[in-house]
Amino acid sequence: MLAAINDHLQPGLKLLFVGFNPSLRSGETGHHYANPRNRFYTIIHEAGLTQRRYRPEEDQDLLELGYGFTNIVARPTLAAADITAEEYAEGRVILRDKIRTYRPKVVCFVGKGVYEKYSGRRDVQWGFQETSVVEGVWEFVAPSSSGLVRMKLDEIVAIFSKLHEHLD
Repeated sequence: MLAAINDHLQPGLKLLFVGFNPSLRSGETGHHYANPRNRFYTIIHEAGLTQRRYRPEEDQDLLELGYGFTNIVARPTLAAADITAEEYAEGRVILRDKIRTYRPKVVCFVGKGVYEKYSGRRDVQWGFQETSVVEGVWEFVAPSSSGLVRMKLDEIVAIFSKLHEHLD
């Protein structure tokens, strides 16, 4: 069984990225968004959040930019469909506690489903949410960066670029 990968958290983050859970490739390498078909690092670069395209093995270096990483479920799986209801229930509480502890300015949920599992809300829209689960922390819903997502890259980048505008 693959081990959970390390979070990259610290107080005072500008932005905390939250995924469903690590891919099998991330579980093997110990780095966030490590599946070669995952477009995460391309998306955040093209959205203006980074000056260059980072590689998964540099994920901890994004802490210097004020960007952190965690997941709602720690266990690596082949697909989000492999996550159990019990894992989501436990992960929701753990994630809320992490957000309360570290208090990032913005939490970006990388996938609408991640936010729905966290917040218990349905039919959420892309972008900033009107009310937050943790008071004083902005919540932003973005498309998943998985290569399985059928949205065009430029559409996803356009949504993520709203984060860049807010952080400036």
